[in-house]
Amino acid sequence: MTSPSSACGRQAKTIYVDINAPAGGDGSVNNPFKHINDAAQVALPGDEVLVAPGIYREYVDPKNAGTEDARITYRSAEPLGAEITGAEIIKDWKPFKGNVWVCRVDNKLFGDYNPYTTFVGGDWYFAPPTKHTGAVYLNGRQLYEADTLEDCIKGEVFKPSWEPESISGIQSRMADARSYMPTSRDWIPMRSRSTSMSAGVVSSLRRPE
Repeated sequence: MTSPSSACGRQAKTIYVDINAPAGGDGSVNNPFKHINDAAQVALPGDEVLVAPGIYREYVDPKNAGTEDARITYRSAEPLGAEITGAEIIKDWKPFKGNVWVCRVDNKLFGDYNPYTTFVGGDWYFAPPTKHTGAVYLNGRQLYEADTLEDCIKGEVFKPSWEPESISGIQSRMADARSYMPTSRDWIPMRSRSTSMSAGVVSSLRRPE
C-alpha cells in the first residue's frame, strides 16, 4: 500500500493490527501486531493504524501525538468491526450466600493499575470517596457498588438509580443487583436475582494521565 508523505517529510505508513495474530508481530500486513497498544507505541504523525475485526481487551496509550497536518489515524478494517474494551470476562462465579455470588480475580490481571484499589474522585466529584473506578457488568448492565459486604447481601434497591422502580412496585430483573469491591482484596461478591450465573464482566474506568 502506498502511503502519502507526512508533514515532517517522512513517508507515512500503514500499521496493521489483528487480535488473532501471534504475539511478536512487527505491524506489517503479513505480520501484524496483536494489540492496538503495540501499534500506538510506534505510530508517528501521518501514520494509519488499521485494526482487524475483533474485541481488543486492552488499554491504549499512544506514545506519540499527531500534528494538525499529519494526524495519527486509528481505523477499523471493517466499519464497527474492531472494539476496544477495558473489560475482562469472568466465568468462575461461585455461590456465596443466598443469591450472592463471589469470584476471585488475580490482581495480576490489572497490571500496574488496579481499579478496585482506586477510588473515584476529583474536583468534579462531590460525593464521599467510597466508589471504585472498577465496575462489574452482568448481561450488559452495570451493577451498583455496595459500600459493605452486608449491604451487598441485603440487596436493597439503590435509591439514586437512574432506572427507578416502576409504579407497580415490581422490581426489574436486575434493579437490585449490587456488587461489593473490598479494597486491596482479590475477590468480588455480587448479588443477583437470577438463580444462576455463567459469566460476568470486570471492567475499569481509567482517568486520563
